[in-house]
Amino acid sequence: MAYAAISSLVYTLEQLFKPNQSFLCPCSTQQYVQSLYQNLSALQLFLDNTTTKDIETLKLVEKRIRDVICKAEDKVDSSLRNIILADCGEKREGAAKFFEEELLKVEKDVDSLRKEVMVVEFSKHGRKCAELATTPSSPEKSTIEENTIVGMEDDFNIIFDRVTAQTDELTVIPIFDMGSIGKTTLARKIYDDSYIRSRFDKHAWVTISEEYNQRQMLLEVASSITESNQEMSDDQLMEFVYRGLKGRRFLIVIDDIWSTEAWDLMQTICPNDDNKSRILLTTRLKYVADYVNCPDFPPHSKSLLSRDDSWNLFIERLFKKDLCPPLLVEIGKHIVQQCQGLPLSIVVVAGLLGKMDLTHDNWKKVEENLNSFFGTVSERCQSILSLSYNYLPQYLKACFLYVGGFPEDRCINVSRLIRLWIAEQFIKARSNKRLEVVAEEYLQELIDRSLIMTGEQKVNGRMKFCKIRDLLRQLCLSEADHTENVVHVMNGDVLQRRYDQHGVIFLSKVKDKHDDRPVRKIGTIRTFISINMGENGIYSRVSEFKFLKVLDVLSVWLDFSLVIPELVHLRYVAATIGDCLSLAKLRNLQTIILRKTPRLLIKNSRELKQPIDIWRMTEIRHANIDCPLYISNPLETEQPLCLLYNLQTLYLYNSPFVAEIITRTPNLKKLTISDDSEHCNVLDSLSLVQDLETLHIRTVRMNFSVDIFPPNLKKLRLSYTRLPWEIMKLLANLPNLDVCLTYLNTLPFIYAYTFFLILCICLLVYIMYVVRVYRIYCIRCCKIELILIN
Repeated sequence: MAYAAISSLVYTLEQLFKPNQSFLCPCSTQQYVQSLYQNLSALQLFLDNTTTKDIETLKLVEKRIRDVICKAEDKVDSSLRNIILADCGEKREGAAKFFEEELLKVEKDVDSLRKEVMVVEFSKHGRKCAELATTPSSPEKSTIEENTIVGMEDDFNIIFDRVTAQTDELTVIPIFDMGSIGKTTLARKIYDDSYIRSRFDKHAWVTISEEYNQRQMLLEVASSITESNQEMSDDQLMEFVYRGLKGRRFLIVIDDIWSTEAWDLMQTICPNDDNKSRILLTTRLKYVADYVNCPDFPPHSKSLLSRDDSWNLFIERLFKKDLCPPLLVEIGKHIVQQCQGLPLSIVVVAGLLGKMDLTHDNWKKVEENLNSFFGTVSERCQSILSLSYNYLPQYLKACFLYVGGFPEDRCINVSRLIRLWIAEQFIKARSNKRLEVVAEEYLQELIDRSLIMTGEQKVNGRMKFCKIRDLLRQLCLSEADHTENVVHVMNGDVLQRRYDQHGVIFLSKVKDKHDDRPVRKIGTIRTFISINMGENGIYSRVSEFKFLKVLDVLSVWLDFSLVIPELVHLRYVAATIGDCLSLAKLRNLQTIILRKTPRLLIKNSRELKQPIDIWRMTEIRHANIDCPLYISNPLETEQPLCLLYNLQTLYLYNSPFVAEIITRTPNLKKLTISDDSEHCNVLDSLSLVQDLETLHIRTVRMNFSVDIFPPNLKKLRLSYTRLPWEIMKLLANLPNLDVCLTYLNTLPFIYAYTFFLILCICLLVYIMYVVRVYRIYCIRCCKIELILIN
């Protein structure tokens, strides 16, 4: 992505103007930095404000920009790295001189590019179309539910009757179609139906997708039944699920299954107790549907929508309860006809038109683009989706492609995604809003365009997870392959072929043996993200990605303590460490997440060994640093004392400097304090963070007073605090508290259940008008959850 490449380099240059980076950019060099910055800003503005009816022409221009900017960023990053790692003044002076020479070359190349690009003739017709297509969605705009069943009423009734039939034995009900016709939507509507849910004791929804992961599937089923232990083996999980379902009437939906092997496994964990249990299964493969088929219930085949149903779905998505303007009815029906009854295509086109003014000219332009496509139904669907991507504003294209790196139909943690977007410099400031808020608006825009699906929500209504459909993910991968910027790696071989690209690696599955042959331009990789991985030899090569700006390998239990200090351009790091490390040279860090490797976990050591100085990291936004590291005392820093205004998330483990740290982080939103000492006196500092919204306290003893909590606190989590129950009612005095979680240390099992019942009654009296969700956990006992909504 040309736009993303420019944004990344612009951010790097912006850091050079900050006081804590002055040693990188002496006065003699700043004039070249300023000139380069201005040229890049001009190119970025050009991409922001320009589009073209000739999409292919625009793509060629973007490719030209991307190629030049990526080479420029390589030179800048390489030169800056040499300065930062120089171990003496003489070497640093030589590296700085070389940086100035490289910067002069880069400035000339980019200036020449700017002049070259500006002469490209873009039509006013295209420019107007861009203005219409890039209008940001209103934050108040609510999305139409994904489970709309326009044109599926007959299908719904058929499946409903099968699910509620009086047949006692365990019944499997397969639904199959070619993809994007609505089988998942139909299954979701059945699964969420209140009457159907009331008929079953247990409910579980499992999404399998093409990349079959046995353990992930077992964990999803187990977590739907009750809270499972992530450390269980696969065999233990299978027994756990079987016992949890035994004797219970259950409804399980297995969505998007691709193999008979996955079904064979599901069969072994689903007991047949002749109690009217049901399994609803969706697949695009008829042989899979036939394989699981019950004689009395043949596979149900979803068909394409009729013309009338297609039109009704289009109207509902675009106009909700309003009517289509008469002048747009005819052309609107022509547009819908091009979708050939594919619900996903209709939804995406409606999302595209919803971003434009309701004029005949605008709809005519979309119709002309649709008419230019031809091919099979599947190809036409991909073409329509591509059109929606081409009409995206520049600032959303990179965000959308990035989501395609995650596995299809897998829940994507929104907080993690937003932090990654920010680290990649995809998010631009809007008014006085925090970047995290702007990123949520970006995500909502993609959802409004039906390109991303909403997942589980938090108690406050904000998104916790999101998903991407399989066809849309294929679109992401296809477009990313064309841009040579985002790389999704399925195995080691693909990684070998694409090491020389300037972009992003999402590693979701690799072979046991990795090919260690030399590769070209390995240093050009800027992002390395591992998803659900175990140990593998490929991770030993992370140190070769010298220009990495994002390193997310938290799922890999390897020691990265020697690698991280050498990656001086990191903005985002999430990794495990086996020893102390220094982050002194990583001044651009925005997110730090460091965990102990299993070796340190076995030692169970809480000893503080090495301080981490974050006080020169003016960009730091989220810090979660586990022992044996700890955040240093700001009063002892060598640099002039500064406030970390951007820091919003902070985890403090056995920190002796809580008060000093909190005093200099005025905009904290989320704080975790863990203290194993017998006398915890850190809580007096909490009143200093007035904007704090989420607080987790884990300490063996604390002096409790409701006055210590900030007034804006929305979520409170207390672990092992040994607080007397009679003072828990004071939580009702917190005016904005929505969620409260309490973890107990020990309690005799015999008395636990009775005690909890009495406690729940008391809590209902004291907090039902204040706290929306209250949860109590007791080790070896049970969890009680009260959902109290005013």
